[in-house]
Amino acid sequence: MMNDFAKHPVDETSAASLAGNGLRYGLVDTSDRASFTAWFQADSRGFHGPTMSKEQVDSSFAGVTYRRTIGVWDENLVAPEVPVATTSSWTEQLTVPGSRSIDAWAISSVTVSPTHRRRGIARSLLEGELRSAADMGIPMAMLTVSESTIYGRFGFGPAVFAAELSIDSKRATFTSAKRRGKLQPVSPSEFGSEAPQIFERIRTSTPGQIKVWPLRWDQISGKAPGDEDYTKKTRVVRFDDDGGTPRGFVVYRVTGGGLDFTNHSLTVDYLLAENAEAYEALWRYVLEVDLVREVKAELRSVDEPLLWNLTDMRAVKATPVDHLWLRILDVPESLSARQYSGAARIGFDVSDALGFAQGLFLLETDKTGTPRVSSVDELPADAAIVALSVNELSSLYLGGVAVESLVTAGRVREVTAGAAAIVERTFHSPVTPWLSVWF
Repeated sequence: MMNDFAKHPVDETSAASLAGNGLRYGLVDTSDRASFTAWFQADSRGFHGPTMSKEQVDSSFAGVTYRRTIGVWDENLVAPEVPVATTSSWTEQLTVPGSRSIDAWAISSVTVSPTHRRRGIARSLLEGELRSAADMGIPMAMLTVSESTIYGRFGFGPAVFAAELSIDSKRATFTSAKRRGKLQPVSPSEFGSEAPQIFERIRTSTPGQIKVWPLRWDQISGKAPGDEDYTKKTRVVRFDDDGGTPRGFVVYRVTGGGLDFTNHSLTVDYLLAENAEAYEALWRYVLEVDLVREVKAELRSVDEPLLWNLTDMRAVKATPVDHLWLRILDVPESLSARQYSGAARIGFDVSDALGFAQGLFLLETDKTGTPRVSSVDELPADAAIVALSVNELSSLYLGGVAVESLVTAGRVREVTAGAAAIVERTFHSPVTPWLSVWF
């Protein structure tokens, strides 16, 4: 994949549309400290964050200058140098079934100032990103969402869900009493140097994961400036196997308590485990911390193995939430990038209001699940054929969304009888898709 995506010109269609509303749409010069600082402040404001300190700007400046940074400016404002809208994007590696990766256009920092709503800015930003990605030959776009109602109109569909866990630690007893390996507190710096290595060893085993950038590791561990309360309360524990090799980390905070000192809450901010041994040991640790009544964790898998480690599953309350949304831009390229479950011949009649993925496509897989995908003028009669929009195809892509659910909801139509069951069997991922970070 090209490494100069950060300088790819802004989309001319979006630029012209916004210019018609008296707005300028362009790239931010990330080498210009003043311009980039103004963009950072607008981005933070867009998510109701505080004014960024110099230390925060310095950290962010070092961590994200490689990205394609876009702003929208209103020259008639008192402070015309501060954008009224922002986006940030870059090429990421998205793990797909079969322990493979696909190039995906990661879109982040999508903000529009409340003073400039309903002027077509969000549409111009999102459609501009999609047209730019397609122009660069990137087959997939993706984003994590703070709202679920915005991105469907642009062809995105939820493909990876996450769970928010609330655990009653007094009821959370493990089925096994066996303890292996060694646990020890370590510094955030130790986490920052070793966690990325462990993560990279296992990243391609779980569809939905992406490569995590250095600044995000610093933010997880509390090393990045900005949230002093988070940094002061963050603790890191490492698990080493019996041979002394680090196999996992948990990053957590303990808060609350008040007059009842036994009523603290422990929040798991990140738990990384290379194997089942590390997974059980780290969860056992946080659930057995003294003076804690509740353990909370966000961005966990909706198929979290922890429930099967406990004698009482009802000690865990899990609330699912849509997390990673995908948007296929090139159907043959995207469908060819992943592995499938056995032999099949499937036809897709895909609709796409923006035109990128519109058409008829034939997916043929052999008994090993190796695909061959082609764009066709007519789908063969012997294929299992479904009709759907690019939103639903994007949701199904990683194998974590049930086709039958979309058929029942009227989102997918079986053109040939029994086609949904064949698509389900072929697309299903034996590993539940999961993404452990925001971007």
